[in-house]
Amino acid sequence: MRAAVLREYGAPLDVVDTMETAEAGPGKVKVRIRATGMCHSDLSGMTGKLGVPAPFVPGHEGAGEIIEVGEGVTSVAPGDHVIVNFIPACGTCADCARDEGHLCTRMMYAAMGTPNFREDGKPVYGLVGCGTFAEEVVLPHQSVVRIDKDVPFDIAALIGCGVTTGTGAVLNTAKVEEGATVAVVGCGGVGIAAIMAARMAGASQILAVDPSAAKRDLVSRFGATAAASPEDADAVAAELTGGQGFDYTFEVVGRSSTAQAAFKLARRGGTVVVVGLGARTDNLELSMGTLATQSKTLVGSVYGGMDVPRFMRQLVHLWREGKLDLEAMITKRLKLEDVNEGFELMKTGDAIRTVVEL
Repeated sequence: MRAAVLREYGAPLDVVDTMETAEAGPGKVKVRIRATGMCHSDLSGMTGKLGVPAPFVPGHEGAGEIIEVGEGVTSVAPGDHVIVNFIPACGTCADCARDEGHLCTRMMYAAMGTPNFREDGKPVYGLVGCGTFAEEVVLPHQSVVRIDKDVPFDIAALIGCGVTTGTGAVLNTAKVEEGATVAVVGCGGVGIAAIMAARMAGASQILAVDPSAAKRDLVSRFGATAAASPEDADAVAAELTGGQGFDYTFEVVGRSSTAQAAFKLARRGGTVVVVGLGARTDNLELSMGTLATQSKTLVGSVYGGMDVPRFMRQLVHLWREGKLDLEAMITKRLKLEDVNEGFELMKTGDAIRTVVEL
């Protein structure tokens, strides 16, 4: 089986045809991956920022077809089309009891500690327990969400991470209301999804902030009413909001510097939502005086902010209605053997989402 393996931090992926999957034991399913999006979290893992030990197979934003189910699995069957859910809910922990399965880490941590692959008899792990840069992967049955077979695999793959994360931050975590003003800092796949969600919520102004001129030229298609480089963002925000700042700001890069920028763009009493996954060593510094006197709400948002399978199915419905232009998010399509080209595109900052088709 073919797979792309990271052997050491900072190195290109090694595409091999010698990988083997683990067995689809009780409670597990084997998925034939058909498409996988290239997420910045994959690159963060490959550079060592996330602390994932090498060697491992990157990829977590995937979709494919069930080809085998283990004993006791009744939620899916061979032939079903599925989206990979990289934060599966165990259903029994305190988070799940509060109907906050998106916060459940029990199964994800267990999956991260279980090798999904073997190469020359040696165990190889998958990023966050997945590893969708492989033709096949074995996962807990809770890690897949069944969808209708007419949903294209590339569209389904985007919902597997970026679209769920970005739209959920707006609709579920912040609950942006009609007429609100919004700024989105970072216009990759997650940021574009946030912009589309803000448009759906009826935001009156949506400022897209990104250093890439190529991205700034595209954002109006997705619903942004204005765009600015990071250097010009404060001036543009002052013009758009009369110097007040935005009701809601979203940081979708994963850096303390961009989180500080998002905090600055929010109005007094506004809400700042941190969505980007950064390094644990990158600390956000805020003045205690500023935090108290400006009465801003600072909140994190992970993987859509609600029950993941239910929300993914809602997103498929919104795509069918034409409210999510997911096709336009795909700026490049590659085959697995060309996967390293996708990461070079990501480093330029101009790609919204590159999809690898297997």
